[in-house]
Amino acid sequence: MYLYRFWQFYFRMPTVLRLLVTVFFIMFFFGATIHIIEPKHFPTMFDGIWWAFVTGSTVGYGDYVPLSTVGRVIAILLILAGGGVLTFYMATISAGTIKHEQELSKGNINYKGKNHIIFIGWNERTKQLLEMLKKRNTHEQIVLIDKTLNNLPFQKHYLHFVHGDATEDEILQKANINQAKYVVITSDPSKKERQADQNSILTTVAIRGNNAEVYIITEVLTKEQTTNATRAGADTVIRSNEFMSTLFFHEIFRNEPIKPFDILLKVLANQQFHQISLKQEMIGKTFLQCSDYYLSYEQILIGIIREGELMLNPPFDDKLTAGDTLIVLSRL
Repeated sequence: MYLYRFWQFYFRMPTVLRLLVTVFFIMFFFGATIHIIEPKHFPTMFDGIWWAFVTGSTVGYGDYVPLSTVGRVIAILLILAGGGVLTFYMATISAGTIKHEQELSKGNINYKGKNHIIFIGWNERTKQLLEMLKKRNTHEQIVLIDKTLNNLPFQKHYLHFVHGDATEDEILQKANINQAKYVVITSDPSKKERQADQNSILTTVAIRGNNAEVYIITEVLTKEQTTNATRAGADTVIRSNEFMSTLFFHEIFRNEPIKPFDILLKVLANQQFHQISLKQEMIGKTFLQCSDYYLSYEQILIGIIREGELMLNPPFDDKLTAGDTLIVLSRL
């Protein structure tokens, strides 16, 4: 009964661990045998095991050598048995390592970390976000979920790739959604606007259902779907089309020889937005007074979030109230 249970346990172990146990058993067996047969040349059990490892691995230091005929027969058996097992063990480790790297690149390996950022969708916005994070040296752990990619070399992009549909619970669990800190959902450029928004909203619902605390940033393309994205559980909804349309409008009707929005975008590339809770001493102050205060710290106050509504460039005489969140722009 005990032998049967042992064999059950043995064959249920991972292949690499099972081979390692086999190697130690063989080396211990031959080491003990040579110590018993030639106690003068192998005075301790450890000397015999040392000889077994050196001989079985074909290193052959020659510091311990069997002299009797029986001892040499034991050495031959050790070379035939132990050498093959050791070679197979090293080959298994190498093959396992290569296979693991291939599975990582294919997006089939579960992510085990926590407090990471999950990006949904592989597109130009995602690539730019990764580049910005890399330049800032934030050392944030990034997990990408995408169903269009079949392979993404992890050595090149420094992220953990999960292949699959982000609306499926199984795929989200592979990305360890329960331990994530942020999720960024980008619109699928291959779909029509309405379809892309519906997919983003469905993804938001799936993520919120798996993690009620994670901060979700969802991109939508149509204004009509902003409310639905918020209802689905998005903490921040970004309407990328609206911003780009504004840039196009001003570019069409500009008369200046320079391109002010090109300059603006270059400036923003070297700046960072921050959300700051309103300080106690600023309650009741006007937006202008608060702006002057943050200018002294080389920060530009551009708007406030009040009761979930974003207000950019509000009237200067607008008084700040408790619970307001300030949006400031500062250097990276």
